[in-house]
Amino acid sequence: MSSYILSPAMLGILGGGQLASMFTIAAKQLGYSVTVLDPDPDAPAGKLADVHLCTTYDNQHALQILAQCAAVTTEFENVSAASMQWLAQYTNVFPSGECVAVAQDRETEKAWIGKSGLSTVPYAMICSIEDLRGDFNALLPGILKTATLGYDGKGQITVCTQDELVEAFFQLQQVRCILEKKVELKAEISVVVARQTDGQSRCFPVAENIHQNGILAYTLVPARLSVALQSQAQKMAQQLAEAMNYVGVMAVEMFVVGTNEELVVNEIAPRPHNSGHYTLDACLSNQFEQQVRLMCGFAPAATDLLSPCCMANILGNVWPTKGQPDWSVILNDRTSKLHLYGKKVARHGRKMGHFTVLADDSTLALVKARTLCEQLMQYTDEANL
Repeated sequence: MSSYILSPAMLGILGGGQLASMFTIAAKQLGYSVTVLDPDPDAPAGKLADVHLCTTYDNQHALQILAQCAAVTTEFENVSAASMQWLAQYTNVFPSGECVAVAQDRETEKAWIGKSGLSTVPYAMICSIEDLRGDFNALLPGILKTATLGYDGKGQITVCTQDELVEAFFQLQQVRCILEKKVELKAEISVVVARQTDGQSRCFPVAENIHQNGILAYTLVPARLSVALQSQAQKMAQQLAEAMNYVGVMAVEMFVVGTNEELVVNEIAPRPHNSGHYTLDACLSNQFEQQVRLMCGFAPAATDLLSPCCMANILGNVWPTKGQPDWSVILNDRTSKLHLYGKKVARHGRKMGHFTVLADDSTLALVKARTLCEQLMQYTDEANL
């Protein structure tokens, strides 16, 4: 990038969900204008942005408007990589369409991880019924995942036997799949890395993630791992970003495997990430501010952790049949910070918001976050009686 993009320049983003909303808030705090492209007329970011292009992601007229922005980014990886590559002919696009395309396909993603010198869990591609005639016992028990479009536990099935593998492949509509061996997990962690065009990069503190039903439930920071292991995870995230020549904010999810605590890369997200939401309340800068800074040519901001914390996702499950959850449960807690996303429809498993608990250590923060979640759910159960 030859020069800085200064406010009040117009920035564009593909997608209008909660990540785009938080990006829009960060951009406006720095004085920028924002154009959002999202086909949902009720997209949360559309209500915050200066311009909401309410149409499909490949609409040529909308893309021509986005091309007039000083820089463009994305809030999710399942946007058209071709659209991003087209936009790059006319404006600054970070991350690149090529990097987004890597994250759209698990096979390509695994290949890039290996190319960067990092390890993944053992896996095999299953693309047809004929492939199922092979011997997959070395990868069982495992998880069969669609090669594309899977997220939050969708598009994946745990299998323990060859017969279950065949059944799962048919259940997933015989699309191209990847079978990943289940490993002895000590922890699941993630690192949000911010990298600039000149190679400068900074990592946020390592986050320890706890999932429920395939969806992130809690994120603890700092992770309950040795300092050496956390440093290794950050270096691995930077190594992968460097190998991809990545520019922007990227989350790298990893597994801590076995008693030897081996680190293997699970997957990447070419954007800010759910597990990085804690940075809004607990760090010197946050992942959305970094996204704005990087696409405008500035150096990554400092990422120091100001307080141990635990972030908890709020799903549509806590909405009562009528009315709203009892937010006083969180708002009356002096060390908790509530973030609601402004989505109109609450559905089971849908991310509707999150809150972050600050404490003297991350374990204490987790205990309090779980208690607050239980109190929210108790109110909902009583309201539904």
